[in-house]
Amino acid sequence: MCAAEQAHQWILCPQCDLTVKLPAIPVGSRARCPRCHTTLTANWHEPRRRPTGYACAALFMLVLANLFPFISMHVAGLSSQIALTDIPQVMVSEDYRSLATLFLLFVQAIPACAMVMIILLVNPIRLPHRVRLGMARILFHVRSWGMAEIFMAGVLVSFVKLMAYGEIGLGTSFWPWCLFCLLQLRAFQCVDRRWVWQRIDALPALPHQPKAGISGVKQGLRSCPCCTAVLPAHQAVCPRCGVTAQARRRHSLQWTLALLLTSLILYVPSNILPIMVTETLGSAYPSNIMAGVILLWGDGSWPVALVIFIASIMVPSLKMLAIGWLCWHASGRGRFDGERMHVVYEVVEFVGRWSMIDVFVIAVLSALVRMGRLMSVYPAPGALLFALVVILTMFAAMTFDPRLIWDRQKETASEEPRFDGQPSRDC
Repeated sequence: MCAAEQAHQWILCPQCDLTVKLPAIPVGSRARCPRCHTTLTANWHEPRRRPTGYACAALFMLVLANLFPFISMHVAGLSSQIALTDIPQVMVSEDYRSLATLFLLFVQAIPACAMVMIILLVNPIRLPHRVRLGMARILFHVRSWGMAEIFMAGVLVSFVKLMAYGEIGLGTSFWPWCLFCLLQLRAFQCVDRRWVWQRIDALPALPHQPKAGISGVKQGLRSCPCCTAVLPAHQAVCPRCGVTAQARRRHSLQWTLALLLTSLILYVPSNILPIMVTETLGSAYPSNIMAGVILLWGDGSWPVALVIFIASIMVPSLKMLAIGWLCWHASGRGRFDGERMHVVYEVVEFVGRWSMIDVFVIAVLSALVRMGRLMSVYPAPGALLFALVVILTMFAAMTFDPRLIWDRQKETASEEPRFDGQPSRDC
């Protein structure tokens, strides 16, 4: 067996650092870590055609969604209609260029660029090697920052708020946008990181024969966080992708706690200051997040009020508490409970960005509700502060190294392959 084939059989779990030997994975199955159950790799049906088809269709739907009116509103004989391109323009006109930038970046630019990179990477298109390396290094990092589906949820919440004031109409581009949200998620799901990197360059040879069932760091090994290559723990630069890293993220807990503290400082004013101002018949009514929840509850829209309360108040608060708990546990305090803490980490990593729903609700309302002195909605400083809180907590979760959770576990080496192959029909 050649060195490249032998290296392809071994992987270090990116979440718990367990050394796993991979047997041949049947088509349509996923390999999962036997300790933390993280998906290590998947053998997809038609690994080129499926992501290419989904990505091309998603880009086509995105173009259609930006060409036509998105939603409209009719109140007391007055009408207002917006396209997706109008939302950042309105925020720029109100001197909220920062919110307009976040909208363009998270909702449109990052998902669109990710679809283009998927098409270029999974297909045998001639590109300079450095360009392919750069795109592969970027693609899997930007996945968490694409928020098209979160914006869609914000639009649906906006509908419920606006139905109390007038009639809401769906524009031509509404349905293409819904399809874009689904297709771009599916395109990402069909791309396997190890498969992509294998098409770019072969895995480097193993420094020595690993032992299954033991953490890589205890064998003098580390995993490249970008291309999953197994490297010597002392080797800082990956020879395959060029990414510089260590066996554990340097100063992980310090960076996480610093970002957490900054988000806590901003969280207080973001809930006190108004996030939007509603102007009705010449009178301005500023409201913060909690006031909006109370208003919706009082109007009988308690399901939407509950969604906003959970996404904008409960989730950020619990997320900050959970990150602090993870740091406390990873520092070596408390009773070891790796499985429970890993579940906490996965929940924190998944739900954090959904708190942006309220920011996108404000973006939609500010662009659509423009009816002069009868009724208008404007963003307020609290919206930007709240967006910064969400972004900082996302960075805090990313800088936290989940492998620190498992470093205290006592392990027994096993020469037998540790493989959890779960047949998956969506592969």
